[in-house]
Amino acid sequence: MCGIVGVHDLAGSRPVDRHRLSRMAAAVRHRGPDDSFGWVGPRTAMATQRLAIRDAPRGRQPMSDPSGRVHVSFNGELFNAEELRAELSREGHTLLSQCDTELWPALYLTFKEGAFRRARGQFAVAIWDRVEDTLLLGRDRLGICPLYFAVRGQRLLWASEIKGLLASGLVQAEADLGGVDQVMSTFAAATRRTCFRGVEALLPGHFLRARGGQLEAVRYWDIEFPDQGDERTTDDERELVGELRACLDGAVRRRLTADGAVGAYLSGGLDSSLIVGLAARATPAPLASFTVGFAGAARDERGRAQRTAQLFGARPFALAVTDLDIAQALPAAVLGAEGPIMDTANACLALLAEEVRANGIKAVLSGEGADEALGGYAWHKAARSLAMLGAAHPLLPRAVRDSVARLTTPGAPRVSLVDYLGGLRPSLLELYEPLSRAKWLFYGEALRSAARGRDPFADVDVRPERMRRWHPLNQALYLEYKLMLPGHLLLGKGDRVGMRSAVENRYPFLDEAFVDLCASLSPRYKLRGFTDKWLLRQVAARVLPREMASPPKSMFKAKPLCELSPRPGWVSELTSPEALRRTGYFSEGSVRREEALQRALPSWAPRRFVTDGTYTAVVTTQLWHHLFLGGGLCSLPTWEPPRSGELEVEEAKA
Repeated sequence: MCGIVGVHDLAGSRPVDRHRLSRMAAAVRHRGPDDSFGWVGPRTAMATQRLAIRDAPRGRQPMSDPSGRVHVSFNGELFNAEELRAELSREGHTLLSQCDTELWPALYLTFKEGAFRRARGQFAVAIWDRVEDTLLLGRDRLGICPLYFAVRGQRLLWASEIKGLLASGLVQAEADLGGVDQVMSTFAAATRRTCFRGVEALLPGHFLRARGGQLEAVRYWDIEFPDQGDERTTDDERELVGELRACLDGAVRRRLTADGAVGAYLSGGLDSSLIVGLAARATPAPLASFTVGFAGAARDERGRAQRTAQLFGARPFALAVTDLDIAQALPAAVLGAEGPIMDTANACLALLAEEVRANGIKAVLSGEGADEALGGYAWHKAARSLAMLGAAHPLLPRAVRDSVARLTTPGAPRVSLVDYLGGLRPSLLELYEPLSRAKWLFYGEALRSAARGRDPFADVDVRPERMRRWHPLNQALYLEYKLMLPGHLLLGKGDRVGMRSAVENRYPFLDEAFVDLCASLSPRYKLRGFTDKWLLRQVAARVLPREMASPPKSMFKAKPLCELSPRPGWVSELTSPEALRRTGYFSEGSVRREEALQRALPSWAPRRFVTDGTYTAVVTTQLWHHLFLGGGLCSLPTWEPPRSGELEVEEAKA
């Protein structure tokens, strides 16, 4: 992947300040340290910080078609590049490199806006057509690659990270309380709204069109599930197992394409073990696998991962993380996420990416996406249990939820998110409703005002009228694809922690063919009884030893912030009465009370289960404010936009 930035004049043809473009590019240099290059035209300018994974000598970008009509700046990979290259060559396009970027001008000239539907992979791309006076900003279907934009003074600015926008000098860092509330409510920053006022995220599966001074966001793709009762079934489940394995095997092989070695993240779980098993068989050299564990912890996956790596002849690298390591890396994880985070595991993954890069690897396979495709999360089983209780008596599910609320968030208002989804109750609400109660235990008046009556799904690209036709499990999977996946796993635990060290994450379970196949299947192949990812477990049984094919589901979780010992000094500074008063986000008395409870309660206490993440988000919201909005809350350094950059720039030809 790379870092891309740009400026487009919506009002006319005012020249673009090349120094502004250079500063924007410098702010995302960590994403692509291999090359810096820019192109400046009469009303549009773009630049790329390149991470060279394919055809380094001939892949410099921004690129144009031979005529100079179309200019492109591209972040990501096209995993159907070979098919596109053959098709575009038949259409008469001359292609001289193996770099995916070169395909985009030809793809656009052949298919115009249909180019996004033809692309398969992970990408954020800017396409400028000087003949049609049109700029297109596009993002991949599932939100693997980020892209942000803002409009200031009739200038459209875009960047792979918000830092690129702030470095322009035109976008000031101001808090959007609705964006902060979104993260506190849904564990994710997956909407068009961000925590910075006036800065928007381009939604997955969308492109932004700028033409004639007007902006329009267009959805070009959305995941589709069959109507309930029309899902695919088979009389021979063995054929379906074989089909899914072949589909996944192809997804893995496509993501091994690179001029250098591609590694893999490996935990002790089913998903990453299966990916390593398939990848190791597809590579001639031993696959490098990377695992993180916790020094002195009772639960440490390094041993299981080591056995899996040895089974497939992989070269295992294991990183042992201490409390001190987490405390030192967490500020960098927040700086990367550009907003609050609710999980200290982000810091561990940032450290693991450093280990990957230190071993000379630029791209790694990762196992995210299997749970969203095949129902791997605990709340699906919880919803099934509640449905069984409801069959015994219709009031029992409500009684259980009320009891959980009293145990986990006593004193918080009752929260129901059902009305916001048109009366639907997908199982993901079993997570979101407790989170939405827990935030009220901490909020100060400013956030209380911002949150009152606010629809947490208003800025999310969901359409309840479509969901209503689907099986309840598919309704929940749809929300996971829209929220948890792009806003938590792919952002805070994927792109940002990887690209901080210039490491590209690739996701076989997010392959378009795999996603489409799983979406088409009957829910009985996903959650069978209380066995999650049933069909994937049958595939794993053909690839992995029996004991590795059926591990229990366990989410990767680091030690909570409240348990780090010794307590980081910057945490105490950020939650001091003075710091809390300066931001006004959280109630000083409430924070003190919850801190005392966390120290007093055991880790298995229900209240801790819900509020650990919320407390982490409280601290990291304060940290985000300190880093980006003026400092003064703790002794950690703040982020400062670069004053200049070293960017070679090509001027547009007359």
